Amino acid sequence: MNMKKGGRSQTSTREFAYQAIKEKILSLELEPATKISEKEISTTLQVSRTPVREAFLKLAQEELLEIFPQSGTIVSRIDLDHVEEARFVREKLETAIVHDACQSFPEEYLFQLESNVATQEIYVKKSNFTRMFELDEEFHKIIFSGCGKSRTWSMIQQMNNHFKRLRMLRLLVSNLDWNIIVSQHKEIVQLITDKNEQKAKEVIKKHLQLVVVEKAILIAQYPNYFK
Repeated sequence: MNMKKGGRSQTSTREFAYQAIKEKILSLELEPATKISEKEISTTLQVSRTPVREAFLKLAQEELLEIFPQSGTIVSRIDLDHVEEARFVREKLETAIVHDACQSFPEEYLFQLESNVATQEIYVKKSNFTRMFELDEEFHKIIFSGCGKSRTWSMIQQMNNHFKRLRMLRLLVSNLDWNIIVSQHKEIVQLITDKNEQKAKEVIKKHLQLVVVEKAILIAQYPNYFK
């Protein structure tokens, strides 16, 4: 087996570098339009430059990095066309998913949704936007899983990167009301419990359009983040 120092294989080091850099980009720790280097990242992650270079290439294919020969690498700006396309796909699929959930949804998954929302209320009070983002993602994933559509959720993630960054930015902006997200999640849970298909579809659609409504505010505050 091809191992690196410390017992980590080259494959696992490459995957570690890729996941670590991607997480920094999606969480906005690495801000859009920021110039980064292989040397800087390899030092930060304490890995050699080869897995970092490979991670850069993969992230460029996912349009999260832009590599300019002889010039350097920058974190890509948020592409609003990509955001809208991802939001469109999610809206169409999630309205169908909540319809299915209202038809039949296992009790164990309903309990997971209720627990998730209760935890969201705690972290909103703590203004912990990173945890809120994670719980928001988990909330939607639970609905897909409860309907037996985990692979569909995984498919959505492949085109969701720019949409995720816009949603993370939304949580960062202090003058936007985080409680709206939680209240809509609570309403969705109740509507699934009540098997109210039509209203559930209306609320999930409204929920996924929040970023559209607030997009102008985000662009005004962070103009350099956007294409």
